This record gives sequence, structure tokens and C-alpha cells, in this order.
Amino acid sequence: MGVRYLLGLATGLAVLWLLLSGHYAPLTMALGALSCVFVVWLCRRLGIVSHESVPLHLLPRLPGYTLWLGLQIVRSNVDVATRLLRGRAAISPRTVIIDTRTHDPLGQAILANSITLTPGTVTVGLEDNEAIVHALTEDGAADIEAGTMARRVARLEHGES
Repeated sequence: MGVRYLLGLATGLAVLWLLLSGHYAPLTMALGALSCVFVVWLCRRLGIVSHESVPLHLLPRLPGYTLWLGLQIVRSNVDVATRLLRGRAAISPRTVIIDTRTHDPLGQAILANSITLTPGTVTVGLEDNEAIVHALTEDGAADIEAGTMARRVARLEHGES
């Protein structure tokens, strides 16, 4: 556990606190800083600060992935809404099993959560290096099986394509 991860955790906590608090009086700022220092100290004592809990290696590629995921969410949202308005015939539920393309639990969690955040799909299980995904439509299942999202997560994680 390096100083880099501790500083990353402290910075992340401070930025999050500043964004969520909205109060910038000296006493409030001091209490916020104190609480951040306490949490960093506690995490260090518990030994839970690592590359998984403070994924600094993701920061350079995170904005691009977040933008891409946001576009996928909007696109899927429009598709699901259109299909629901058309009626039952436009929906064809399907469950598929896909390769997560990563052995790292962090990458698997990012992939599973990204799939679940996208309307019309939900990750119902993770076993070994496979994800079980329920899709509302055959097109949605085909998109997941194509592996685009898994490749994007691998690129986010390791810079691979």
C-alpha cells in the first residue's frame, strides 16, 4: 500500500466531500478535512487501500469510457421505451452467457454494473470469467454477445483493445 494510493484516496474523498457538501465555511471545511483524514487513517489501519479500492490506473481512460457508457444508456433507453410503447410483440426476453474478457474482479464488477446500468439488460450472475446476462430483446442480447462492452472495459482497465 503506497503513499500514492493514500493520497489518491484523500484527494478523492476531499473532492467528493466538497462537491456533495456545498458548504464552504471555515469550520465546515475543517470538519470535512478532519473526516477525510480520519477515513484515510482508518482505511490504512484496516489495510484496505489498494489498486482495487483506489483505482488510480483507470483515471486517464475513465472520461472516455464514461462518455461512451452514457451514450449507450441513452441509446438503449430510447430503444426500450420505443419497444414498450409498441407492445408485447416487440419484446423477446433472452438470457445469454458472455466471456468477461478479464480475470480481475474490478473489471468484472465494472462490466456487470455497466451492463445493468444499460436499460434492457441486467447481469444476473458472475461465475469464473463468465457473466450471465438477461436481455429484454434479441437485439440487446446480440449487442452483449458481440462483446463491445467487454472490450471497452478491458481497454479501460488495461489500455487494451
